[in-house]
Amino acid sequence: MLLTISTTTRPATDLGFLLHKHPGRVQEFGQSFGVARVFYPEATEERCTAALMVEVDPIRLVRSRGTSSPDFSLGQYVNDRPYAASSMLAVALADVFRTARTGHCKARPELAAGPIELEVTVPALPCRGGPELARQLFEPLGWQVEAHALPLDEGFPEWGDSRYVRLVLRGPVRLADALNHLYVMFPVLDDAKHYWMASDEVDKLIRAGEGWLASHPERGRITRRYLGRRRSLTNTAFARLAELGDDVEEDLEPPIEEDAAAETATPETADTPTPQTGDAVDAVEPEPGPQARTPLNLLRREAVVEVLTEARARTVIDLGCGSGQLVGELLRNPEFARVAGVDVSARALAVAARRLKLDRMPDARRARLHLFQGALTYTDERFAGYDAAVLMEVVEHVDPPRLAALERVVFGTARPGLVVVTTPNSEYNVRYEFLTGMRHPDHRFEWTRAEFAAWAEGVCGEYGYRVTYRPVGEVDPEVGPPTQMGVFVRG
Repeated sequence: MLLTISTTTRPATDLGFLLHKHPGRVQEFGQSFGVARVFYPEATEERCTAALMVEVDPIRLVRSRGTSSPDFSLGQYVNDRPYAASSMLAVALADVFRTARTGHCKARPELAAGPIELEVTVPALPCRGGPELARQLFEPLGWQVEAHALPLDEGFPEWGDSRYVRLVLRGPVRLADALNHLYVMFPVLDDAKHYWMASDEVDKLIRAGEGWLASHPERGRITRRYLGRRRSLTNTAFARLAELGDDVEEDLEPPIEEDAAAETATPETADTPTPQTGDAVDAVEPEPGPQARTPLNLLRREAVVEVLTEARARTVIDLGCGSGQLVGELLRNPEFARVAGVDVSARALAVAARRLKLDRMPDARRARLHLFQGALTYTDERFAGYDAAVLMEVVEHVDPPRLAALERVVFGTARPGLVVVTTPNSEYNVRYEFLTGMRHPDHRFEWTRAEFAAWAEGVCGEYGYRVTYRPVGEVDPEVGPPTQMGVFVRG
């Protein structure tokens, strides 16, 4: 199976720095199912192409299967896995380009942080849903998609098309994002995985989908297919995406027993297609189950807006505005005469501008809005002059040694009359089934209620504020609410 990634962003050979693979060498990486090789068919200043070729050893694959796996005779040895992109290619990509997927590149940090012109080609990709599904999944991510069904046999056109497509993606996309798109989408399009899915698959999906999955219009289909339609895993993923995402409906399914076949699946049975049922299931997304709840990220915004309205704040600055969800909510309310959004990430601000339709915003609303880039740990006069400031799910992204700087900038220098802070309640994490570690891969810490109160009281004593606490989300009698809120009032 083969994947090529090309760029024409000059100097194109910098692709080697971003992938952390030298264009002048062929490199091999052993996999449990074969070997992956990275090489460069072309490497010039004008255009550079990196190829990932995975050679599958069917004997090794068969020998590594569980002893309880059923015997599919020749099907174990004769199948499409050596030739068509699948979860095996996704696993190899994740291993070979592990550092590139994080977006870190000391040699070219600015290049790694922004979009570059990319062309990704997959000659043969199983696609249960056809070319149209490939377009539905990749186009919302900023790709121009060429997907063409491959014939069953070119010598017999009357036999029709196969379930495989040739896929070409083009567009200005950040390389790390492109690699994570592919890592998630290969098994989603194939609708199968070659390995047993453990509980850490949810964490893998959340990490790889950071910044795009929660707002993807096909997030339900992507999540279900990636997690093999296992209800316990998909319900957990939907709950976490709802907390992170953009008005995501949790779409939770009833907590009934898993399908017996799914519970006893093996690497081979998980990789075996279910005849036509996959596409039938995905044709129409099911309605939310009876236990679906209001997404936590929506509850947070509602709680913050309620506090701001009660305080009759007229001017508000959202510190760490991200993709602009709260900013958009505030702009819809004419009672807020001036709304500002600031974020350290230029990429996040670009997403916010698109979300808010800044280029088409009516003049009267546009006059109330100010979006700008800034770091919350450095004094900035633009932060001052607002009735209220909001730190919604921000403090936990700050390294603990830098928290004192943030406190000084917000509470000591900007000094708004009202500061609203929300942050996860780590005690509630036990209610997220299969959660390992923290709720978000970028969280530096997560506080218990006592730890949050200790921090808040320290801020009040240092800078002359009073604080009250409010729960956000349903309060669990044992571990409290999923999100905790502190309302700081000056004086």
